[in-house]
Order: sequence, then C-alpha cells, then structure tokens
Amino acid sequence: MKFQVKSNDVEKIIDWENTSPKQVEIPFKPARVLLQDFTGVPAVVDLACMRDAMNKLGGDSNKINPLVPVDLVIDHSVQVDVARSENAVQANMELEFQRNNERFGFLKWGSNAFHNMLVVPPGSGIVHQVNLEYLGRVVFNTNGILYPDSVVGTDSHTTMIDGLGVAGWGVGGIEAEATMLGQPMSMVLPGVVGFKLLGKLRDGVTATDLVLTVTQMLRKHGVVGKFVEFFGDGMRELSLADRATIANMSPEYGATMGFFPVDHVTLQYLKLTGRSEETVARIESYLRANKMFVDYSEPQVDRLYSSQLELNLEDVEPCVSGPKRPHDRVPLKEMKTDWHACLDNRVGFKGFAVPKESQSKVVEFSFHGSPAQLRHGDVVIAAITSCTNTSNPSVMLGAALVAKKACELGLEVKPWIKTSLAPGSGVVTKYLLKSGLQKYLNQLGFYIVGYGCTTCIGNSGDIDEAVASAITEHDVVAAAVLSGNRNFEGRVHPLTRANYLASPPLVVAYALAGTVDIDFETQPIGLGKDGNKIFFRDIWPSNEEVADVVQSSVLPDMFRATYEAITGGNPIWNQLSVPSGTLYSWDPKSTYIHEPPYFKDMSMSPPGPHGVKNAYCLLNFGDSITTDHISPAGSIHRDSPAARYLMERGVDRRDFNSYGSRRGNDEVMARGTFANIRIVNKFLKGEVGPKTIHIPSGEKLTVFDAALKYKSEGHETIILAGAEYGSGSSRDWAAKGPMLLGVKAVISKSFERIHRSNLVGMGIIPLCFKPGEDAETLGLTGHERYTIDLPSSVSEIRPGQDVTVTTDNGKSFTCTLRFDTEVELAYFNHGGILQYVIRNLINSKH
Repeated sequence: MKFQVKSNDVEKIIDWENTSPKQVEIPFKPARVLLQDFTGVPAVVDLACMRDAMNKLGGDSNKINPLVPVDLVIDHSVQVDVARSENAVQANMELEFQRNNERFGFLKWGSNAFHNMLVVPPGSGIVHQVNLEYLGRVVFNTNGILYPDSVVGTDSHTTMIDGLGVAGWGVGGIEAEATMLGQPMSMVLPGVVGFKLLGKLRDGVTATDLVLTVTQMLRKHGVVGKFVEFFGDGMRELSLADRATIANMSPEYGATMGFFPVDHVTLQYLKLTGRSEETVARIESYLRANKMFVDYSEPQVDRLYSSQLELNLEDVEPCVSGPKRPHDRVPLKEMKTDWHACLDNRVGFKGFAVPKESQSKVVEFSFHGSPAQLRHGDVVIAAITSCTNTSNPSVMLGAALVAKKACELGLEVKPWIKTSLAPGSGVVTKYLLKSGLQKYLNQLGFYIVGYGCTTCIGNSGDIDEAVASAITEHDVVAAAVLSGNRNFEGRVHPLTRANYLASPPLVVAYALAGTVDIDFETQPIGLGKDGNKIFFRDIWPSNEEVADVVQSSVLPDMFRATYEAITGGNPIWNQLSVPSGTLYSWDPKSTYIHEPPYFKDMSMSPPGPHGVKNAYCLLNFGDSITTDHISPAGSIHRDSPAARYLMERGVDRRDFNSYGSRRGNDEVMARGTFANIRIVNKFLKGEVGPKTIHIPSGEKLTVFDAALKYKSEGHETIILAGAEYGSGSSRDWAAKGPMLLGVKAVISKSFERIHRSNLVGMGIIPLCFKPGEDAETLGLTGHERYTIDLPSSVSEIRPGQDVTVTTDNGKSFTCTLRFDTEVELAYFNHGGILQYVIRNLINSKH
C-alpha cells in the first residue's frame, strides 16, 4: 500500500507560517476514533450496510473492519422521567433499557462482529468524561513504539480531551467511519490562535464563568476552522477540570480545538485519575524528549501564532449565557435588566416581543391541590446536566455547598420546578457521598438521575401537566437553567422558550430563586426559617471552602474503582442476548434499526460529479440554523411525520422515545429532518414551525411531505441559508437527512466546519455566497428555480472555484464552491465518502 502521508505533507506542516494562509491541504491519521451511543449506532449501521454492499459487489466483506482503534462509549441518553426520587438512577436506567433494548443489543452485536472496537457499556458516564478520565492515553505505546495520542470523535465536544494535551476534535459520523477504515482525513492546514491567560480567578468566580467569557471573546474574534492554543502564567492556576471545561466548549466558540499543552497540572491529573506511576513517568519523559512538555520552572519561549488574544483571569465575573445561544453571555449583575430587554425586544436571539401590558401578568394554577403561580421568567427546569462541567469537582462540590447553606437557612425549591443532577462520571457520586454533601442536594430535589446525556440534549422528560397547561394556555415565557453547553431554541424542552447556561452552583441558586427575573445583588432569593431575607451572598461559598472540600473528598481510588467496574459491564447489559455472525440480519419490522438505502444500486464505476438543474428551493433560511434545527435530537412531536410513521407501525406515543435514540432508522430520521418546532423558514412569513411551501402548488406542507412531493414529480431541491449554517452538534443526520429528502445543494453565507464536511460526505454541494452578498441582497425570494453548472469531469473542478448559479427568471450570481480539498472532490466524484471507501477497498490488494 502506498504511503498515505508523504514527505511533502510533513514539509508543509513544518513551514506552517508560510503555508497555512494558503489553504494548503494535508492528510491526518488520528491514533484512534471515539464514538458515542447516538452516533455509534448509525456508524455501526453503516458499517453493517457496507459489508452487505461489499458482498454484492464481489469484494471481501471482512475488509470492513476498523483499522484504527475505536472506543465506543454507550453514554445512553437518560430521559429524565424520574427526577425527585432516591431511586431515580435505577428507575431511569431500567426505563432506558426497556426503550433502547434493541439499540443496545445492536451495539453489543457490533462489538463482537467488528475487530479493534472497545465498547464501554451504558451507565458508565458521558463520553467526553470517560475519554478524559479513562480512555485518553496522552502517549500511545504500541508494541514498544511511542507516539502522541490523538483522536477524532463523533461528538463535537470530543474537544474536551484537548484539556489533557491530547489533540482531538469532533467530526461527522460519516468522516469517522472512513477514518476507522484507514482513510486519512483530508484537512486544510489550520491557522493557530494563541490565547494568553494571566492572573487568577477571583473569589466566587467559577470555571463556567470563565468558559462563557472565553466563548464570547473567541466567537467575536472569529476562530472557525482554526486551532486555539492556551498559554501564559495563568495556566498554572487552572485545574485540569477547568481546562477541560474550556476545551469542551470549542464548538460554541467555533474553533476546531482549544488545546492545553501537557504540563505538571496534566501529570497530577493523570495520577489522580488512577493512571500508574510508570505510565505517567513514560508520558513525561517522551514529551520532554520531543519538546512537547511545558515546564513553567523554565524560561518560556515565545511562540508564533496566526493571531493572539489575552485575558486576565481576575477580570472574569459571574455570568450566564442565553436565552437562546451559548455565546450570548450576560454578566450576573446585568441579568434582570437583560431579561426585561429580552421581553421587550422583537422575536430573535435576544427577544420574545411580549407586550408591555402583559409582562407582569401572574398566572394562577393548582399544583397537586395547592395554589401556585407562574410569571414570565419563572424557572420550571433546573438541571445540573452532564455535558460540560458535571465532573469538575470545584463546581460540583461548589453546588453542593450552596445546597448545604441553603438547607441550613431553611430555603426550599418550589415543588413544580423539575430539578435533576446527571453527573458525567460515576466518580462524582463517590466524592459527593464522601463529602457528606449529596444529602443537601437531595433535600432540594437534585437527586442523581443517571450518567448520560439528559436535559442539554432535550431529554428533560415531561414537566408536570398542570405546569405545562399553565404555560401553554397563558403563553408564559418559562425558563430553564442548566449547566450544559447548548441552549438552542426547542432543544431543552418545547415549553421553555428561555434557556440559560450557568455553572452548577448558579443552577442551584436559580432553582431556589425560582425565576431568572432577579437581581442577586439587591433582591433576596427567599425567606429563611426565621423569616429573614436570604441573599445570594449568604449561600455562596468562598474559593477556599470549595478547595478544602475538593482536597479532602476527591481521591485516586475513586477513579480506579469506577473504571475497573466498566470492563465488567452491568447486569442488564450482560444479560442482553445478541445474534452472532459478521453480517447483520436486518429486521424489516424494527423501528430502531433499519438498512439505509445509501448503497442501493451502487456500481463499481463512480457516478461522476453532478450539477443541479431547475431545482426548487425546499427551505429559505436566515442566519444560525443549527444542526438541532436540521435534525433535532429531542422528543418526537405527536403531530410530526415521524410520529405518524411510528403510529402506523403500532408504536404507542409513550414509546416514541427521542430522535436521538432512533438514529439507527433512516425512515424515522428522514421524517425528522427539519422537524424542529422552533425552525424559522422565510417562506412562512413569520410563522414558526417545521413546514414549508410546495412552490408549484402553493400548498403549505410539512418539510418531509413537501420533499416527497418534489421527488415524486422528478424535481431536485436546494436550500438557501444565511451565516453559520449547520452550527452546533456534529450531527451526521443533519447531512444524511437532507440527502434522503433529495436536497442536492446548500447555498449559504458561511458553514460550520463539521457540517460542511458532512454535506460533502453525503454528496451534497456546499456553496457560499460571495462576501457582502446573500439571498436578500441578490433579490432572491426562493420561489425561483435554480441551476448550478458544474463540469461533468471531476478533473475540471478545483477546490474553492467560482461557480455560476442561474435562475429561471434570468438572475445570475457567482458562488464559491466549498469543496475545500482534492480529496473532497474525489468523494463527490464517487457520490459520497463511504462509496469512495468501498470502491477503494475492493480495488486494493491488501
């Protein structure tokens, strides 16, 4: 086999200062691939499907086996059905296995059918945290050959591992599958932004406050497609958990990764998490020998960066982010003012357009026989959820200390607020119990509900029917406060229109206050048992208090015990019986696992590139359409095409589960494409929801029904969009779904990095308007028909070339073709990345 990384590729990287501004293409082969449950299922579905395709084409199906080591973590999404209960973990786990038995069984089959794949069973923790505490090698040792650990993962928050000094980032499931099968990733050599940290965080300021500040700074600076490297004296003051929190949020500030080089803090963390002394010593000596270790006791060398930012940690102040985007940071002291501005503002990222006369309305309702009230801004969900920082001991024990002080003063959380605690790791339970603080969290309703994706991805479960009715009948702008990393519209819960990201201690504080319409400086949180007013300052712990409890409660043995249990699985997992054999027997009746049509009628000859002729516009979007808008992960709405499909197959509404859990079934996911209830399509002139106009007839239909109608009429479709199209999760279904709906091209002002590569991987043409232009400036309504002329030979197409788009009413404009590398052009020539891999494997001699 030819070398896939050649000497001139290495030379391009060494000459980075000159080559990176020129959009130079390089191949990258990571040391391993990380999959999580939600994308692990479709990845294994695709691998099983590829084996079938290899068989039909006369190839050796056993070649479809990971060549690069794969770590698959089943961080099963915990639907928070049971929240305020001592037995919530077990009850939720049993419900999850009932609902997802088929999906888990399929993954267990995959762990036996495919070599080189480690599967971490459900209930072990969230993927990013298991990667950080257990899977991350930092330095690989393969048969005595040492080399740096590096990873690509199918969750965009794979970047959390960069806090440990391991280069890693999120990719789409499609790209990950090709990487697993030995295909190098083709990428443009990135610019590197230096981020200098100085000073030390002030008392009462958390890692979450820091990350929301960094996110806002980097989003403003513009770091899409770039690496960010943190450096400076402030690094000494940041724990590994704090670094990992910042690294985790890379997708929110738009960078490919936010990297923290290995130093003494990293080594201390490796020891704390149970890595052996011998392993840690080997990591240190290898990295020192290769000049990849940062030693702050030595003079620091000035490094060259594409651009540079600086932050004094002393300037960071307590804050939250919202109500609809993670980078809309609000200083805590300005929260009440900002909230009232949001009520006033027109509908948008910072507005709800509530008329002045109804902003102070009070809705009376009965909650389990007791009188209750709801106002705009009242909190109905308060979740310490697993994604970003629920394994950071300082904020978790900080939240527990807030709970302790509140309980001792006699404060309570209103019973209709859905409170939950979903740690990212089983270790958290151990140190909360050791500290003696879990009982106070329990007293306020923050029982542990499970170890996996919960509220942040829309698995909030139902809120009480009386509360739901009060919200819907009186159009209340209800709030959720969560410690996750995503708060896009419609994601957390359909009935919480305002969603704020906050540190775990602040989640507890807002749950106690019961509203986001509060100034913590001047207004009391509530009344204590003696009738006195209790203020925020009365329940907030000092950094010293937090540090003391962290020091005494977080111990290496906890990590060892937790991860030794992982390999043994758990009783429910171990009892799952799965079929044997390397080819999967597809069950046509299954509503969870279904053979997708990607390789139907595939031939050995590539189909070649295709333009678009007289296509209709399926949807016409503005800015910031996220992958949650395109392919929601949360609950399946009862009136949706996906619900219709499931009911036709005898699935009861209570068993619909979520879109995320059904990613192994293309029939459900195609129907769920563009099914977000908060999606805004310009065709609907202000109406919000998953509908569009079928242009030939003028009918208003669901997006799925309109797409089906276009396909049956033999028409191709395209999508028009604004800036940051496809931001958010690295969701391959946000590209697979549109492809199955017949979308041939997306024309936008800009794309999020992972989503653009996912579109390429599925054979969809990504085009960008020229700077300063968009659909509106060009006078496009979306009612036109669009023709995109591309040469019929891939040899005549260049990455980034200009392409002319013409419409049936005589308009013509130029776009940039966003195939960024020659390899991406090869994928397009083959009809997609997986087809390219199959043909290559059949033609290879090894």
